[in-house]
Amino acid sequence: MAKSSKSNGKSLVIVESPAKAKTINRYLGLGYEVKASMGHIRDLPSKGLNVDIENDFSPTYDIMPGKKRTVVSLKAAAKGCKSLYLATDLDREGEAIAWHLSQILKIPAERTYRVIFNAITGATIREAFANPGKLDMDKVMAQQARRILDRIVGYQISPLLWKKVAKGLSAGRVQSVAVKIIVEKEREIRAFVPQEYWLIPAVFTSDAADYSAEWRAFMETRPDGKNPPTVAQQNEWLAQHRAFKAELVGIGDEKYHASDGETANAILEAIRGAGFRLEDVQRKQSYSNPSAPFITSTLQQAAANRLGFSTKRTMSVAQQLYEGIDLGSMGTLGLITYMRTDSTHVSGEAMSEVRKHIAGNFGAAYMPEQPNSYAAGKSAQQAHEAIRPTDVDLTPEGIRHCLNEEQFKLYDLVWRRFVASQMTAARWDVTNLTVAAGTSRGVCRYKTTGRVQVFDGFAKVWPVYTTEQP
Repeated sequence: MAKSSKSNGKSLVIVESPAKAKTINRYLGLGYEVKASMGHIRDLPSKGLNVDIENDFSPTYDIMPGKKRTVVSLKAAAKGCKSLYLATDLDREGEAIAWHLSQILKIPAERTYRVIFNAITGATIREAFANPGKLDMDKVMAQQARRILDRIVGYQISPLLWKKVAKGLSAGRVQSVAVKIIVEKEREIRAFVPQEYWLIPAVFTSDAADYSAEWRAFMETRPDGKNPPTVAQQNEWLAQHRAFKAELVGIGDEKYHASDGETANAILEAIRGAGFRLEDVQRKQSYSNPSAPFITSTLQQAAANRLGFSTKRTMSVAQQLYEGIDLGSMGTLGLITYMRTDSTHVSGEAMSEVRKHIAGNFGAAYMPEQPNSYAAGKSAQQAHEAIRPTDVDLTPEGIRHCLNEEQFKLYDLVWRRFVASQMTAARWDVTNLTVAAGTSRGVCRYKTTGRVQVFDGFAKVWPVYTTEQP
C-alpha cells in the first residue's frame, strides 16, 4: 500500500512569474502558497529530434537547462500540499505549462485544479478559485502539435538547406512561410512596370490674392531640417492665408492625364493666368465610427504608430500592466486584461462600467443608445476578452504617479481605445468644391474636398490621426 503524505494545510498555487505570484498572493490569503515556475519547465531536448515519427509522433520531454533548481523548489512546496492550483496563463502555452507541472509534481488528479482568469484583480481571482476546473487537454495537444511541427520542420529541413543552398540557413514552421510571402511580393515588385504621370496642383484664394511666391517659398522650407512641410503643416498654412489646394481632374469632357512633362507643361501654360470661378459646391455630412477595443495585433500596430514601440517592447510593458502594478494604498493590481487575445468581446460587467463612465464624465451625447458591437474574426476565441482596463475608473492621469513612462503611455493607449470604442461617432461637415476656367485647351476643372468636425464623439478621447484609420 502506498504511503500517503500528510497535508500541510495549505494549497499550492503555481503561476509563471514572480510578479504575477506577488499580485495573486495578495488576494488569496494565508491558506495558499503561491510559487512561480519561471515560464516553461520542460521541453524537447535540443540534441536530436526527440519526436518518434513512427510511434504516433510521440515526443520526449526533459527538464529545461537551468530549471532543475526551480523544479526541486516546486516539488518541495508540493509535498504534502492540500491541493494544487495551476494558475498559468489562459492560452495554449499556459495550458501546456500547467500540464507539464502536473506531470512532474504528480499530485493526484482529484486534488489538482486548473484556474483561469483574464485579469488579475480581487474579484476575478476570487471567482476563478471559487470555480476551478480541470486541464483542457485539447489545448495541451494543440500546443504539443505546434511544438512538434516546429521541431520536425526545423531539424529536418534546415540540414537540407545547408547542403543545397548555404551553411547557416534555417527553416521553420513560421519563418519559411513568411519567407515565401516575402519572395512572392518581391517578384510582384520586380514585375511591376512603373508608369510616369504628372500632377498639376494649384492653390486658390477667395479674394484673388496672389500667394504663389509665398507658397513656393514655404514648400521649399524644411521645418524639421530634412523634409518638406507635412500635409498638416501645409493645411495650416493654407488656412492662415484663406486658401485651398486643389488638383486638376479634367479638361473639357476628358479626365486629365499627362504621362510626360512636355504634355503637362503645355497644359500648365494654357492654364496660367486663366480666371477661375466656383462651378459647383456640394455639402454633406459624414461620420467616423470608433474602432474596436484592442486585440494583440492591433495593440502592437497602434503602439508602433502612436508611441514608436517595437512589438517586443509593447508586449513586455503589457505583461507588466497585466501582472500587476503597485498602486500605493490600493495595493498591487493588474491594470489590463490578458494581452494575448484575438477577441474583441467585452464582458457584460465591463460594458456596463464603461457606459456608466462615459455618461458620467462626458455626457449623454457621447454614449450610444445601445452598446457598440464589433465583428469577430473567424478564428477569434470568444471565451477570451479584448485588451481593456480592468477598472475603467482608474484613469491614466489618476494613477500616473504609480507608473513609469512606458507603462503610462501604454496604459493610456489601452484605456483611451477601450473608452472610445463605446462612444458615439464623430460627425463631420464635408464640402466638395469644383473650380473651372476656360482655356485654349477647353474648360479646366479643379476639385478639392475639405471637412470640418462638428461633433468630436469618440475622438474626444481617441484623436483621429491623418496617417491612420480612426
